[in-house]
Amino acid sequence: MSSEPRNTMRLKGDLSLFSVVLFGLAYISPGIVVTIFGVVAATSGGAAPTAFAVATVAMLLTGLSYAKMARAVPGSGSVYTYARRMLDGRIGFLSGWAMLLDYFFIPMVGWLITAIYFNAQFPDVPKWVWLIVSVALTTGINAFGMKLADRVNKVLMFIAVGSLVLFATLCVVFLGKHGSSAPVTDSLWNAGTSIGAITAAAAIAAYSFLGFDAVSTLGEEARGGARTIGRGIIGCVIAAGAIFIVLSFVMQLVHPGAQFADVDAAAYHLKVQVGGETYAEIINFVTIAGSIASCIALQASAARLMYVMGRDGVLPKAVFGRLSAKTGTPVSNLLLTAAAGVLAMKLDLTTATSFINFGAFLGFAVVNICVIAHLVRERRRGRRLGLFSYLVMPVIGGAVSVYLLTQLGDVALQIGGVWLAIGVVYLAVLTKGFRRPAPEMTFDDDTAATDRATR
Repeated sequence: MSSEPRNTMRLKGDLSLFSVVLFGLAYISPGIVVTIFGVVAATSGGAAPTAFAVATVAMLLTGLSYAKMARAVPGSGSVYTYARRMLDGRIGFLSGWAMLLDYFFIPMVGWLITAIYFNAQFPDVPKWVWLIVSVALTTGINAFGMKLADRVNKVLMFIAVGSLVLFATLCVVFLGKHGSSAPVTDSLWNAGTSIGAITAAAAIAAYSFLGFDAVSTLGEEARGGARTIGRGIIGCVIAAGAIFIVLSFVMQLVHPGAQFADVDAAAYHLKVQVGGETYAEIINFVTIAGSIASCIALQASAARLMYVMGRDGVLPKAVFGRLSAKTGTPVSNLLLTAAAGVLAMKLDLTTATSFINFGAFLGFAVVNICVIAHLVRERRRGRRLGLFSYLVMPVIGGAVSVYLLTQLGDVALQIGGVWLAIGVVYLAVLTKGFRRPAPEMTFDDDTAATDRATR
C-alpha cells in the first residue's frame, strides 16, 4: 500500500463540527416527523411527542456508544471498524456486511422519495424521469468532493429546516386563534394512552433517527477527528430529537387524539388546516430541497463505507478501494450506488424501505457490545472506565436495539437473514474456510493524524 499515491489512500479532513451535525441531520431528514406523525399519533393513542421523547432517549443511548467508539477507534468505517478492533475481524466483516444492506440501498429509498415529491409537484412528468434526475444530480455533487457537497448540503438543509420552522409557526398561530380542542396535557398522556402504546409508537418513531450513525463514517474528513465525530453524533441525535418532539407536540395540539381519516395523509391535511391549500402545495416543493440534501448525505456515507472496506481488501480493492485522483472521492462507489438507485423505478416505497432497517438495528446492537468489550479490554490494562457509562448504558442501548429489530416485519427479517447468510458464505471464501483471518487495517491512527497535520 505504501507504493500507492497518498491521495488515493486518505480522505481529507475539511468538515467542522457544525458541518458534521448538519450532515447527520441531512441523513436523518428531520422532516420525516411530519410525514409519519399520523402513524405515531394513532399508535400512541394521541401522545406522539411522548413517543418521540422515549425514542430520543433510546437512540441517545446508542448514540453515546457510537461517540465512545469514535474516540476509542478513530477513522472512517462505522460499526465495521469498531467491531473489527473490539471483537473480531470476522465479526467486523459481518457487521459491515449487514450495514451495507442499509447503507447501500437507503440512498435508493431517498431518491425514490424525492422522485415522489417531484411527481406530486409536476404530475405531468413521469416519476422515473425525476428518479433519474435526482440520482444524476446528487451523484454529480458528491463526485466533486465533500467541500461542494457540504456547501450544497448547508443551503438545502437551511431551506428544509426553515420550512419546518414555518410549519411550526403556522401551527402556533393557528392554536393562538382557535386553540386546541383538548387539554395541553392530553398531547403528552391521556385516557387512550398506555405504556404498551407508547412503547410501540416509540419503536416506529425510532425509525426517524436512522442515519445518525452515518456521522461516524466521516472520521477521516472531520477537523478534530474523533473528538468532532463524538460530539457530532450526540449533537445530531439531540438536535433531531428536539425537532421531532417540538413539531409532534404542536401537531398533536392542532389535531388532538389518535383518530385520522387517513394516517398516511395526516401531514398534508394538517398543512392545509394551518396554512391553506396553496401553502400545502408550496411546502411540498420546499420539502424536495430537504430530500435532495438527504440524498447527498445518504450516498456519500454509502460510498465511503464501501471505500473503507475496499481499501482493507474486504471488498475487491480495484473497484471499491480507490479514490479519484482529481476529486479525492470514491467515484466508482458513487456510481454503484447510483446504479442501485435506478432499480427504484421498479419498486414502490413500501417495498424499498422494508429491508433496510435490519442492518441498522443489528449494527446498533453490535456497537453497544463493542463498548462493553472496550471496557473489558481497558480494565485488563489497568484503566478503570465507569461501569455505568461503559456497561449499564450500552446494555440498555443494546437491549433497545434488539427489541427494535424484533419489531421489523417478516419480509425485512427474511431478507436480512438471507443477506447475512450470503455474507457468511463470502467470508468463508475470503478466509479459505475461516482458516485465515479477515483482512486487517493497513494504516494506523498516527499516520492519519500526520496526514491531517501536513495539509
